[in-house]
Amino acid sequence: MSEAAEYDIAKVLKALPHRYPMLLVDRVKALKVDEEIHAVKAVSFNEAFFQGHFPGRPIMPGVLQIEALAQAAGILAVETLELAGSGKLVYFMAIEEAKFRSPVEPGCLLDLQAGFVQKRARVCKFWGKASVEGKVTCEVNFTAMIADAPAD
Repeated sequence: MSEAAEYDIAKVLKALPHRYPMLLVDRVKALKVDEEIHAVKAVSFNEAFFQGHFPGRPIMPGVLQIEALAQAAGILAVETLELAGSGKLVYFMAIEEAKFRSPVEPGCLLDLQAGFVQKRARVCKFWGKASVEGKVTCEVNFTAMIADAPAD
């Protein structure tokens, strides 16, 4: 990805409303507006889900891999559609063709790649692929809706 932007955790926090324990993007290695994003999640044994999934054989739940991909895609959507500071949120609408290829264990760096399949003002479709050291762990297509945050 040429001319791609990188984000440290401070910029990630500005782009996403998620916070601990649900923030699953630690850094953006490359973001090309209108096209795709490459982000990373450092998978640590200290994460709460490892206590129960599974004792003696800790594995990152597949749904959290999909959530991490969706958060990366959310950053892509926020930047592409210029939503930063607008109060808009990116909500899941559909998850399709999810495939889990390999377990994700503590101590690895989970690469998150996502891109647009279709882009409209209020609904976007994405592809996503997670991997560890080049080995695919999860592939998915998903749809998200751009919406106003709920009123307090």
